[in-house]
Amino acid sequence: MEYTFLKIEQHDQIAVMKVSAPKSLNALNSTVLKEIDDFVSHLDTTKTRVLVITGDGEKAFVAGADIAEMAHLYEKEGYEFSKLGAIAFRKIETLPIPVIAAVNGFCLGGGCELAMACDFRYASSKAKFGQPEVGLGITPGFSGTYRLAKLVGQGMAKEMIFTGKAIKADEALRIGLVNAVCEPEDLMDKVMMTAKRILANAPLAIAHAKRCINESYDLCADDAIELENVAFGKCFATDDQKEGMAAFLEKREAVFGGK
Repeated sequence: MEYTFLKIEQHDQIAVMKVSAPKSLNALNSTVLKEIDDFVSHLDTTKTRVLVITGDGEKAFVAGADIAEMAHLYEKEGYEFSKLGAIAFRKIETLPIPVIAAVNGFCLGGGCELAMACDFRYASSKAKFGQPEVGLGITPGFSGTYRLAKLVGQGMAKEMIFTGKAIKADEALRIGLVNAVCEPEDLMDKVMMTAKRILANAPLAIAHAKRCINESYDLCADDAIELENVAFGKCFATDDQKEGMAAFLEKREAVFGGK
């Protein structure tokens, strides 16, 4: 499928998805959300082992949802718009491969929610983060109340959402919203370096680890530990486990096939 608002690049086993609507600072309208959903739904994770999500241009990752589209919605349409984004972002979160957000500028509202659906975030020093929806008379709509609280704690999430204030990249790093901050010209190099480091490891083991981390937050301690025990055992049914341990004992680099 050809996309109007997405640019897709493939670098061997690393895919880069750019949200591309520069005139609106890459704002998320219903068409953009449907395109994201379609791309993620059809991504072949046997060929793509890391996904990078970023924004097109130098100013914005995603500056938010499209206010012009939302302004005339009523309750039913508002709910459906919220579900459209929530479903697409949940698909990103549950992909069996790592997803890295390269936050290159404004990351507000739905943009911050898109970044939070990724496994972790690297930011440009020029990036700004926030959930300013209450200033528009609405709440975050693409699961922001859930994910922000998980990432930075309820107190900080409530302050950010209740005040609607935007924070700079260094503050986002301090509170744990992003993993690293670098100069704008170095951002993609740093992200790609990390993506290539991930590629050196066993893809099935990474998929199991991601599922354990994601699901453990909603489980009691005993169930979360059991989930990890089961995943650990399943790894021993893979060729990757045999190759990884053989390579270690033979003092050579492992070559993982994802089987």
